[in-house]
Amino acid sequence: MEQGFGVPARPRPDQVIGRGDVLSRARGQLSQGGSVLLYGPAGIGKSVIVRTLGAEFAGDGTTVLRCSATESESHLPFLALVDLLGLVADEVADVLPAPQRAALESALTGRGESSEQRDGLALRLAVLSVLRALAARGPVLIVVDDLQWMDPASAELLAFAARRVSGLPVRMIGAVRTDGDPQDHHDRYVRAFPSQALTLQIPALSRAQVSELLADRGHADLPRAVQRDIHRTSGGNPLFALELGRALAESKTPPRPGEPLPVPTSLRTLVLNRLGMLSAETRRTLLIACAGARPTLSLLRSAGRTNAEAEISVASALGLVETDHDGVVRFAHPLISAALYAEALQEDRRTAHAALAEAASDVIERARHLALATPGRDELVASGLAEAAVVAAERGAPGVAAQLGLLAARHTPFGDADTANLRRLDAADHALRAGETDLAGTIARDVLVTATSPADRVRAWIVVIASVEHSLSDVDDIYPQALADAGDDPGLQALVRYELAWRILLIDGAMAEAAAEAGRAARLAAEAGDRRTELFALSFQALNEALSGHPDAEATLALATAEPQDPQVAVHHNGPQYIRFRILHMSDQLDEARATITWLLSEARRRGAVEGEIVFARGLAETELRSGRCGTALELAREGLRLVEDTGMYEVPALRDAALAEASGGSVQRALSLAQDGVRRAEAYGDMSYLSRALCALGHAQLVGADHRGAVDTLRRVRELEREMGVTDPSRDRWHGDLAEALVRVGELDEAQAVIDATRIPATRLGRASILAVLDRSEGLVRAARGDLDGAAALLTDARDRLGALGYALEEARASLALSRVERERHNPAAARTALNDAARIFKRAKALPWLELVGAGPASPAPAGTAEASAPAPAEARGDQGIPDFSTLAAMERQVAALVLEGATNREIAATLFISVKTVEATLTRVYRKLGIRSRVDIVRLAAKRRAAG
Repeated sequence: MEQGFGVPARPRPDQVIGRGDVLSRARGQLSQGGSVLLYGPAGIGKSVIVRTLGAEFAGDGTTVLRCSATESESHLPFLALVDLLGLVADEVADVLPAPQRAALESALTGRGESSEQRDGLALRLAVLSVLRALAARGPVLIVVDDLQWMDPASAELLAFAARRVSGLPVRMIGAVRTDGDPQDHHDRYVRAFPSQALTLQIPALSRAQVSELLADRGHADLPRAVQRDIHRTSGGNPLFALELGRALAESKTPPRPGEPLPVPTSLRTLVLNRLGMLSAETRRTLLIACAGARPTLSLLRSAGRTNAEAEISVASALGLVETDHDGVVRFAHPLISAALYAEALQEDRRTAHAALAEAASDVIERARHLALATPGRDELVASGLAEAAVVAAERGAPGVAAQLGLLAARHTPFGDADTANLRRLDAADHALRAGETDLAGTIARDVLVTATSPADRVRAWIVVIASVEHSLSDVDDIYPQALADAGDDPGLQALVRYELAWRILLIDGAMAEAAAEAGRAARLAAEAGDRRTELFALSFQALNEALSGHPDAEATLALATAEPQDPQVAVHHNGPQYIRFRILHMSDQLDEARATITWLLSEARRRGAVEGEIVFARGLAETELRSGRCGTALELAREGLRLVEDTGMYEVPALRDAALAEASGGSVQRALSLAQDGVRRAEAYGDMSYLSRALCALGHAQLVGADHRGAVDTLRRVRELEREMGVTDPSRDRWHGDLAEALVRVGELDEAQAVIDATRIPATRLGRASILAVLDRSEGLVRAARGDLDGAAALLTDARDRLGALGYALEEARASLALSRVERERHNPAAARTALNDAARIFKRAKALPWLELVGAGPASPAPAGTAEASAPAPAEARGDQGIPDFSTLAAMERQVAALVLEGATNREIAATLFISVKTVEATLTRVYRKLGIRSRVDIVRLAAKRRAAG
């Protein structure tokens, strides 16, 4: 009998960072008896994956044959064969015929007659015999790293044997170094594989994965901006990233703003070994190219490189650079540029920057190159950089503006410390807008060391607070210091109290108190004539008043949106327009809310406001989800989560939104994982506000996944948290209908009704029409569970129509789904089928995949005449087993499915009624047939008929 590989025989080691998908696909291929060919450039991590897979599949009788070829030894014949068979050949030598044994010994030891003198066929047959003998004892796994360096003699022997071990448990993992798809040499590699090979490219790591890798190797303290530069310079290559991280950790002088990262000698040697073939003039041209932001042939000529085309052509022939159709010179890998710059003398770098400053027509580039060409402090250079920072910010490049601002501060003369601090604080503000919070915090703390002006100190404290994002409990000691520095100045007091309002909301979870503190900040700002801070404070006050049901919320929002407005505040994620969007969303004005958030998102993207872009994309995703555009919402939410991971910003809101989108339009398991991650992180941060929101997402995912008891427990916790926070507006997270439905599913009908009744009061007072309709849908479920089917049908029909009119497509479809069940229990199969078809149609149009799974892949079709579905017997009494055979051997779920079969329900209708998948229904019916000794659902009907006749 052929032996199989199965699953890995040992517990898997910790997952290699960023390689989960590759490892999963490789494991699947190997477990099914196939082989795997990995490819990618040097340093991308092929060897790590090969070692990981080899370790996982070793054991349980598996023989692992290993080989790691090297370039320097690739000319030595049979060296790879020695690595592979040297330790195991003796174990099976007895089964080899004498000529084969002698040929193999000669090849492995070099003793005896040379392989050329011996019959080459004998050696081939010997290798084949060894593999067959080993495979007879158990699975064999051949592990070969750096296939490109395997000596030709060994490769030929492997290829000969590979063609002849088909059907035996012999598999292979191989890795080959290549900068592209190895298709050109595909046959050369795969002919050595004993079974069909799955070819997998090892991709570059993302920015978040590079940060994780650096942290795993002890470099977690590197600033986020530096980690971003490491990712860019390394191109996502893990070896390059680790070498750069090590060099930075060992460096006593970190790179200054605008300068590339230091490249260690090990990497310089690796990527610059071709530079020795270039002339000195060509190297100067390449140095100017790597010093420029977007070097073109025209720019290089303007910078004095008259032979730029010819010199770049030479470098291109060596694979160092390439030129696109616009004449832009691009290096083949970012590390080549960084290494070339690091290799150059300081004076040569300054000369290159001076030439670019003369040639550049852009104000930003000219100022940057002039600064890098000037070794000392110069106010003319500094003021030019400060002006360029303003231009960069206006163009929507706050990250560039932050770097220019730091350069401006560095070039400010020593005698003007106040101006230098102002420039640093401007740079910190730009860094915050770019999402580089750790850079902003570092700048602000440096300012606090020397600043004596109360205004500068308060501004720096506020940047420090903003840089920790939602971990405000970590900076609790800062608020008293900031208030002390503010003194009696109303403008400075307003700035600090606005930040204090946020702390009260996020850490204490007290909305009323947060609104009051924001109101105090708004009044102080108005007194000081600081309209910008006043607008922020009024916006924050309005939102908290709305969420806590305060009657002045609308009036406060009117003050926040009144003229005069600040252009920066208008498109800020804490500004009045975003708060207006939130309130529009809560008030069921979905179209107007969508128009508002779409404009905000486009403005944030245009201005390069990364945090605003993330927040507004989340808001649009939530709006699209409510409107039944699950595909669009899922795409936005996933992109937002990727952006948050890449920038290292506060991740809980993005996790929450992604979980909601996955639960409605993607994967329920993915939704549960994301929501649980969000809950854990919010708890770690002490963020009470977003803890409740992450729990809402978790409860919703549990409900969709039919974990009704889990949903009840989770959403009860949300209810307690919102009571503590003072949240009274049920439209904040809309969990009340989910809790009521989950309570119905677990039989807690009285509590479900209590949730509905308690929520109706604020929903009616605040005019939350969609909440009231959802509550009616929930009450319909309660009435149905209590046997009032007519009342349930009336409530569900009305709720469905109102939700449809308001534009809440998913909620409308959920009402139709519930109505189909009630109509079936009312013995109205036509109406039940119509309602179910309506639900399926809306879910399909919305791309609500998890919900479609509950009702089947599409609308239910009328059953053919004469079938059990079309001519079902009278239904069983509500929720009882009357009319059903004595199914005492069946589990509760199996009895429910059998009862619905007797009512004439199709598998799709049963799935919708019980909130399980069609596949689960099919599996359950299979168990029912087996336990009862029958073959089909028709037999269930016959058994029930016999029982009624006997009774």
